[in-house]
Amino acid sequence: MTSSVFDSPLLRNVWSTPEMREVFSERNRMQKWLDYEAALAIVQGEMGIIPREAAREISERAKVEYLDMARILEETARTKHSLVPTVRGLEHACRNGHGEFVHFGPTTQDVTDTGLMLQLKEAHEIVKRDLRKIGRHLYKLSELHRSTPMTGRTLALQALPITFGHKSAIWLTELFRHQQRLVDLEKRTFVGSVVGAVGTKASFGESADELERRVLERLGLSVPEISWQPARDRFVELGGVFGMVAGTLGKIGHEILLLAHNEIDELHEPFGEGQVGSSTMPHKRNPAVSENAVTVSTALKGNINLLQDMLRQEHERDGAYWKMEWKIMPEICLMTSIVLENMEFSLGGLLVNRDKMRANMDILGGFMLSERVMFELSDKVGKQTAHERMYEISRRGMEGGISFRDALFADERIRKVLTEKELQDLLDPTTYVGNAPQLVDHALSVVRESGWLD
Repeated sequence: MTSSVFDSPLLRNVWSTPEMREVFSERNRMQKWLDYEAALAIVQGEMGIIPREAAREISERAKVEYLDMARILEETARTKHSLVPTVRGLEHACRNGHGEFVHFGPTTQDVTDTGLMLQLKEAHEIVKRDLRKIGRHLYKLSELHRSTPMTGRTLALQALPITFGHKSAIWLTELFRHQQRLVDLEKRTFVGSVVGAVGTKASFGESADELERRVLERLGLSVPEISWQPARDRFVELGGVFGMVAGTLGKIGHEILLLAHNEIDELHEPFGEGQVGSSTMPHKRNPAVSENAVTVSTALKGNINLLQDMLRQEHERDGAYWKMEWKIMPEICLMTSIVLENMEFSLGGLLVNRDKMRANMDILGGFMLSERVMFELSDKVGKQTAHERMYEISRRGMEGGISFRDALFADERIRKVLTEKELQDLLDPTTYVGNAPQLVDHALSVVRESGWLD
């Protein structure tokens, strides 16, 4: 029996990817703890703190396959402790009494914090990699559709013409900023902990600083300025940025859903041979992948909300809040992974219906160009007067069910200052996209020159 969507054979691939589940598997979690114990023992052996023979034995036996998992699980239930049974398991796995030197000085949180940080570092690389894939798709879409006209919408309603490349370039640059955030936080985030029970390094003696530096170097982590056991901002920042990545992708997925409506029919995710949209309606080609990204990114917000509580650490350590990370951080990574995978699929094969985009620009009967006509008219009668006339004409025309062109020509004040040819040119929506193509070019050049997508 499973109780989590991440464990359910039926649902787990809807809520996470196999690759990310492996990062946060029990085996990898425990192996990261053992990696810590091995690195500590090796350095302590090199520094003469423990016998070299013991250090070699500990490092050789610090592998999950040497541990008695049944015994560790039994001891976990009995001791009510998250790490001690694993430490004892490693101790028992070591031969010739060398297990006596396992875990020589650190506290539980040193090991579990560093282990989780190693897992998060792996997750971070996956997120960066998959974000780059999506960036490449959006770059190509923006380049291809830099001049593809479509309706721009504000407050859910048609507003003014834009290009699809302009829309997708905005998506691209938002994700580009997330990528920059992911890179910027690396140095300050991926640190380890070798500080002992209350962060003073008392158990490590006079060479504690050198020991810490060498242990963390072996683990591929940076050295923190001071103990961070009661300071959880690193996890909060990383989880927050992952949440931003998922949030932006959820927004893009939601927009694909909106523009896939039959009545709009402008964008569609790929739909492959054999894919089923509905159990009862054979004609349905549901945007299920984009929809799933929206679902998971929305659910992810619950964990993001809890991140702030992780900052509420009391004194030098506080298990009441610290242990929340064991649930929150893996789940954030797991959900982010599937949102990335979903949107990589959707954007990688996105179907852009240029013809419907163009046709939808006419459904208001030309009234989408009221701003353009207003500014043309303002040169002749003044801005405020032009606005009042366009408002009056637009209201009369839309309520009367006539086109903007006919409403304009029915007004003698307009006919006196604008010719039929001038009005005809002004009412072509494809020529009122402003600097959209040039803005796309600029955005693409910024992304290209950064080297992000190389």
